[in-house]
Amino acid sequence: MNTFYFIAFLSIFFSILVISAKNPVHSILYLVLTFFTFTIQYILLNAQFLAIVNFIVYMGAILVLFLYTLMLMNLNKDSEPFKSNIVKIAAVLGGGCLFVVLFACFRQVGINEPVVLKDPSLGLVKNLGKVLFNEFLLPFEISSLLLLSAMVGAVLLATKDPKTV
Repeated sequence: MNTFYFIAFLSIFFSILVISAKNPVHSILYLVLTFFTFTIQYILLNAQFLAIVNFIVYMGAILVLFLYTLMLMNLNKDSEPFKSNIVKIAAVLGGGCLFVVLFACFRQVGINEPVVLKDPSLGLVKNLGKVLFNEFLLPFEISSLLLLSAMVGAVLLATKDPKTV
């Protein structure tokens, strides 16, 4: 249980660093660490599939692309637009309203004991595969054909000379 609270604290800490970082590259690196703590939380909750998808898709693909994009954009302080005081006041009011709503929600919910699953094999990949390939085989195959046709269409649109295809 102590591990859960420690990882939850790290998640909140890194997410605050994402918001407060001045450098966008540092912000994305903190976001990678935040998603890594989410992956650890998924493992603690016995959701291995979500942990693997979070690790591969979010940390491995999307955030790395964000990082490369930001590095290629060459952001400078000179090109940053000036924000008027009205925008800053609106941001403070919006953040204050969000804080009040979150405080009211947390006050009503209260802190109870954590949820314990009655079936410990609930989030396993084996069970997901059984459900996916037994009950949802036809929609799964149709979506794979749809993705294949979208990939072929993207390749055809990306070619410069239509005669070569």
